[in-house]
Amino acid sequence: MAPMRDVQPRFGYADLLALPEDGRRYEIHGGELVVVAAPLVRHQIVVLELATVLADYGRRSGGLAVTAPCDIVFDEHDVVQPDVVFFRAERSHRVSLDAVTRVAPDVAVEVLSPSTAAVDRGRKMRMFARYAVPEYWIVDPVRLEIEIHALEGRTYRRTQTATGGDTVRSALLPDLAFRAGRLFPFA
Repeated sequence: MAPMRDVQPRFGYADLLALPEDGRRYEIHGGELVVVAAPLVRHQIVVLELATVLADYGRRSGGLAVTAPCDIVFDEHDVVQPDVVFFRAERSHRVSLDAVTRVAPDVAVEVLSPSTAAVDRGRKMRMFARYAVPEYWIVDPVRLEIEIHALEGRTYRRTQTATGGDTVRSALLPDLAFRAGRLFPFA
């Protein structure tokens, strides 16, 4: 006879919707409910700068940039709120303005915080790869750098690390170019 195991029920998106509104941000990673701490001001400044860059690019290219909090429901047990996501013009029509997003973005961006850095570089990076998000950007507001990771097969390969006056370029968004330092006006 096999030994008995304590099986914890998996948390799903329907469970998330049933939670009372308490002002917290939640994600679901593999059926585990995760509380996401409120970000610091430095983090939010970087998110705003990056969202501006991507929104301007979206207006020129027909794409769509969205900031958190906005659920990206990959499936019932994997729901995340990346700091910024971008959908290219040829896929932006799949995003409803009035319903939850169940489409993987073309670019997912996480701005590191002390409480989220390990998850952003580990579990979430693997999740984005599993759901075939073509590019994953990691922005470090303390080290003042941005990393671009491109999906190759089922894993990411870092294609660029940029700081200061370096020009950030995305293979996926070919007409996008900006100075890395633009994201860090406090530096």
